[in-house]
Amino acid sequence: MEAVLKREIITNKVFCRFFAVAASVVMITLGAYVRIPLTFTPVPLTLQTFFVLLSAALLGQRLGLAAQAGYVFLGASGVSIFSGTSSGGAYFLGPTGGYIAGFILAAIMIGKVIRYAGRNVFFVFGIFCLADLVILACGTLWLKAVLNAPLAQAVRLGFIPFIPGDLLKIVVAVIAYLGLDRRVKDIL
Repeated sequence: MEAVLKREIITNKVFCRFFAVAASVVMITLGAYVRIPLTFTPVPLTLQTFFVLLSAALLGQRLGLAAQAGYVFLGASGVSIFSGTSSGGAYFLGPTGGYIAGFILAAIMIGKVIRYAGRNVFFVFGIFCLADLVILACGTLWLKAVLNAPLAQAVRLGFIPFIPGDLLKIVVAVIAYLGLDRRVKDIL
């Protein structure tokens, strides 16, 4: 039975890579639809960061970046895939535009260093924490600019409230990554 489960249905690596990128875009989009608005900040809680971290780690630098770029391109083109079913280039000028830019930078960062982590849970956790810090920092700095607010207020609105949830997402992403990485590397 195990041999049947390990058998690949699609053996064309190019198609597998395309499918992995497309599936990542879909998962990031679904993560945007899991949206919990917070009354004290214009930035909602979403599951996007979970899928950004996981896809960047599983797909590597090139394909992880392609997934983030695909997500941004589709949203900017008018497909309603951003949080709150928003779309269009104007979305980037809103309070959450900086987080989207952070997705791309985090994917690049994870893609460059994840191969050195091996299966070390603490190293993977640290990489994901740093990547999440990049996302939150980009989002907070953009929020500061959009609201024309002092940095301390932007940190209170766009950084601190998200730390507990992001730590939980990071722990789950580490577990998922360590469970999937070998199989995904075999396929891609």
